[in-house]
Amino acid sequence: MDDQLDEGTVSWAELLAEATARLEQSGSESAEIDARRIVEEASGVEPSEFHGVLASPATVRGVASFDKMVARREQGEPLQYVVGRWGFRHLDLMVDKRVLIPRPETEEVAGLAIDEIKARSIERELLVADLGTGSGAIGLSIASECPSTRVLATDVSAEALQVARANLAGIGRAASRVSLHEGSWFDALPASVRGSLDVLISNPPYVTDAEELPAVVADWEPSRALRASGNGLDDLTEIVDGADEWVTPGGAVILEMAPNQTATITQRFSARGWSARVHIDLQGRDRAVVARRPL
Repeated sequence: MDDQLDEGTVSWAELLAEATARLEQSGSESAEIDARRIVEEASGVEPSEFHGVLASPATVRGVASFDKMVARREQGEPLQYVVGRWGFRHLDLMVDKRVLIPRPETEEVAGLAIDEIKARSIERELLVADLGTGSGAIGLSIASECPSTRVLATDVSAEALQVARANLAGIGRAASRVSLHEGSWFDALPASVRGSLDVLISNPPYVTDAEELPAVVADWEPSRALRASGNGLDDLTEIVDGADEWVTPGGAVILEMAPNQTATITQRFSARGWSARVHIDLQGRDRAVVARRPL
């Protein structure tokens, strides 16, 4: 059965205008962007094809999908969860409330690890761990962009690993070089890789329990992937303190964190004899620490 609506019914342009108006009324600060993204998803077109579809009549199935997505966004649900997927570097990732939303800052941090890997002139396969992988954004990007790597991606949340597994299925041949492991930080890793990691990367929880977050974050994203006790430092320090045991001499650790945490983490690495530097993000804020274990 053809699900094309009868002649004279609504076009995608009209639905775009409706979504924009509804989202503006609901208080969205990005109503036009949100409306466009919802129409793209409901109509099944890529961004480059968006303007070409606007004059076309919407399908019954497309209108139903459109209505559901706009209603969810009106209730404050993040756009990324509403459309169910989001871009991260070269990947199109499935995302929902089981995992954090991929962010531009984390794309930068993933890039630091990729640069680190590509700068190493080692003939063998490099062993990389992505601790707290969530959707798999960092680990799968590394596997996709660095064919000389084997990636171990871990998470304490079985639900998050379900999302990562779905995304793993979408990266093609690179998936054969990725394994997923459930557990807390280093406990999730196989004992066989102890002392052998060339690069360790993590975007761990680092928001303090007292810090107020925007409702779109606090009400929807998984709290245990965001917040850490000890002024937000507990998970970061656990990774720093375990790195000597798991990272090979000359190996690197890349950690994302809040701007006010970089000095503490840099000092903690230095106290263990590592060299460490702070990476400043595109907004001019301290965002990550890159540390190297001495040879």
